[in-house]
Amino acid sequence: MTSDPMTCTGEHPQAPISHLLDEDAAARTAELFKALADPTRLRIIGLLVERESCVGDLQLNLAMSQPAISHHLRVLRSLRLVKSRKEGRHVFYTLDDDHVEALFRQGLEHATHA
Repeated sequence: MTSDPMTCTGEHPQAPISHLLDEDAAARTAELFKALADPTRLRIIGLLVERESCVGDLQLNLAMSQPAISHHLRVLRSLRLVKSRKEGRHVFYTLDDDHVEALFRQGLEHATHA
């Protein structure tokens, strides 16, 4: 007769763990990961890890239309993953901060880890 220590029967309820994500933080984090689940957005972030780029640069590197790239950049900007600056008629994009690069690199490392 062996008992399974991994079985949870609910016979001994415990107090909720208060330090876990609340619903709002969980929803915002899910939106972040949903945006990062798109391969095109990941490729854009990968290019922006290397250098600041305008939409034209991204078009050349991704072989995509300007409207498609602009759509993805809007999503990334809305989640504060990228930011923009204007220089004359051009808009240049960079990662919003170092956390974005760290998140990208950790995700890439995890996905490619053998």
